[in-house]
Amino acid sequence: MSVRIALPLVLTVLPGLAQAQMSDLRCEDSSRLEQTLTQVLGAERHGMGLRDPNTVLEVWVTQQSGDWIIVQTYSNGTSCIVAMGEHWDGTSTGPA
Repeated sequence: MSVRIALPLVLTVLPGLAQAQMSDLRCEDSSRLEQTLTQVLGAERHGMGLRDPNTVLEVWVTQQSGDWIIVQTYSNGTSCIVAMGEHWDGTSTGPA
């Protein structure tokens, strides 16, 4: 499923997002967003990192299409999609 197909699907599945532009997306309950990413889009979490003491950034990838989604998750149980794209290349070159 390409991002062009996935984005409208995410926008119709997540309440309140259908009328929002990417720049002002509303956030969603973290467990509900994770369920949508895994069950509706077939995405898997490929990595995560601590941004600050209360925020984690996650990279989700749909293996079949190579679409990627970056989610920012807060300690209060809220998550936001902050970026989406296509053609994910998860090639690891080893330590820098």
